[in-house]
Amino acid sequence: MTWPEGGRRVGRATTDLPQRRAASSEPRAPRRTHAPRRTPAPATATAAPRTPVTVRAVTFPRVVAAEWTKRTSVRSALWLPLGTVVSALTLAYALGLFVRVGDARSGASLVVAGHVLAQLGTLVLGVLVGTEEHATGTATTTYAAVPRRLAVLGAQALVTASVALVTAAAALGASALVTHGQRAATGPTLDLGDGGTARVLAGFVVVLTGVALLGLGLGALLRRSAPALGAGVLLLVVADQLLQANPGRVTDTLRALLPGAGSRLLLDDGGVAALDAASLGPHLGPWGGGLVLAAWVVALLAAAAYRLRRHDVT
Repeated sequence: MTWPEGGRRVGRATTDLPQRRAASSEPRAPRRTHAPRRTPAPATATAAPRTPVTVRAVTFPRVVAAEWTKRTSVRSALWLPLGTVVSALTLAYALGLFVRVGDARSGASLVVAGHVLAQLGTLVLGVLVGTEEHATGTATTTYAAVPRRLAVLGAQALVTASVALVTAAAALGASALVTHGQRAATGPTLDLGDGGTARVLAGFVVVLTGVALLGLGLGALLRRSAPALGAGVLLLVVADQLLQANPGRVTDTLRALLPGAGSRLLLDDGGVAALDAASLGPHLGPWGGGLVLAAWVVALLAAAAYRLRRHDVT
């Protein structure tokens, strides 16, 4: 007998009913109940003893020590002074080869003859110190640690002057040593008891130190090495030579007011007299030339201090 589709479904559902009832009558396994989670007891934390932090005040000697560390930690701290000494003694020895017996030249002027190249070395020293913070991008960190900005500039001036002074003294001693044989053979003596000789030798150290501070002022003011170095060479060498090649009242006056006038300290009495006789500008004498160089140094450092205090450090 053929059942319709709906009846077949009813029949199958009816025949399966006893089996479902039998399956439902079987005892069910008890449901697993999860044990309540136990919250761990909070551990008793033992507070470690705090070490007291000592905060040191920012003082000028510490700023100087930091600047000295930065100066001596770079590679140029050794090679630049050494190159300055070598260039000074080499030029002094080379110029001493042209000295003849009877030349109206003192032994002191022969010793300091290498200042033309030596001053470029100390100029580079000052420029590097003045621009290093801005070239490396550490100026912001430095002036955040030392809020008094002028203290940093003062420390840089002190460190620059110290390094330049030691370098100039070493160059002077080395030049005196290498020209000793030439002075003994040609006649110019080095009498340390003579006032003019002492002034020339001391002027060598003073001029090189002043040029280093001049480079520091240019570097701190311009904050870029190439423009600062170019301006220093222009003031010390190029402008002086151009004005010397075109003598006149105006040009001689301008030349006497350039920082290169400090080189008058390196001339003996005869050299100063000959320079004043050939110049139509003011006759400053040796110490007057030194004062002109000092005025340039003070003016540039003052301008750098003004920019440092009134403008951004970047």
